[in-house]
Amino acid sequence: MQVSIACTEHNLKSRNGEDRLISKQNTTTPNVVNAARAKFRTVAIIARSLGTFTPQHHISLKESTAKQTGMKYRNLGKSGLRVSCLGLGTWVTFGGQISDEVAEQLMTIAYESGVNLFDTAEVYAAGKAEVILGNILKKKGWRRSSLVITTKLYWGGKAETERGLSRKHIIEEIVRAMTHVINQGMAMYWGTSRWSAMEIMEAYSVARQFNMIPPVCEQAEYHLFQREKVEVQLPELYHKIGVGAMTWSPLACGIISGKYGSGVPESSRAALKCYQWLKEKIVSEEGRKQQVKLKDLSPIAVRLGCTLPQLAVAWCLRNEGVSSVLLGSSNPEQLIENLGAIQVLPKMTSHIVNEIDNILGNKPYSKKDYRS
Repeated sequence: MQVSIACTEHNLKSRNGEDRLISKQNTTTPNVVNAARAKFRTVAIIARSLGTFTPQHHISLKESTAKQTGMKYRNLGKSGLRVSCLGLGTWVTFGGQISDEVAEQLMTIAYESGVNLFDTAEVYAAGKAEVILGNILKKKGWRRSSLVITTKLYWGGKAETERGLSRKHIIEEIVRAMTHVINQGMAMYWGTSRWSAMEIMEAYSVARQFNMIPPVCEQAEYHLFQREKVEVQLPELYHKIGVGAMTWSPLACGIISGKYGSGVPESSRAALKCYQWLKEKIVSEEGRKQQVKLKDLSPIAVRLGCTLPQLAVAWCLRNEGVSSVLLGSSNPEQLIENLGAIQVLPKMTSHIVNEIDNILGNKPYSKKDYRS
């Protein structure tokens, strides 16, 4: 699928200094999703496809595997968009923690390993991440039809008119704006990030009521220590309205990597001034308990012939409701290791999953589980 990102006035400007595209629309419409409620959320995943849209009732939800790379591909929710089950994220790294050269190395490794999904956001590195991503794509000359690029918006700029989910920021209120973007040919799909199940359902209801386009996926945090939303709330949305899950932080910002077992290394993300919150989380009582559980999980990884990070990523992938897991890497070696989780996935039997659940002791239960 060929994709491009375009959704806000801020985002619609070209990156070479051309004037912004200013919308002259001023239509009064029902304020169906209050921007104030969206303060800590973002509208995400804007994908433009030149392929033919596939109606939901004709979609094959089967997982497929590339022969050359072994990468697996799944539908994004119940849409017709096929994404690699592992994607590459750019948060913290692109435009910040790593150089442009390393960023290019990471994207090359990912692409050659079968990854077709690359995620960014207008706020990452104050917009630099989007620029670096675009420059690399242009330089590499990869077929645009082979890529899926996703972005997110909310914290766009410093001015009041450059951030948020208000009408000024995205032309109209959220659902109407995304429908406008898609109808104009700038995007094919849209989704949400860090929205509650109730808010996603409200957006879907509004779309159906006013004959607009509903979201196809939610981008949510998901890892060994964060399970409730993806395992209980989103599956219900998937079966009811077809919204899929694109998950991020499979290693919990590096906590699950094992690097923090003996403290906080100076070269780690938690040592950065802007990540003091992460350091506090690691050294807290809860953080120490998590490290003990990770040590208990290590023998399972050894038994399966993989590393702890690979086990953690494969554990995320074993969830059939997850369309894609976004990886964040600061060096090629780390990315190659995490991509190796694909080889561990077939080993994630129900026995292994139950063994992991017993160690973690945090398996969430749905209403269905309680009824049974």
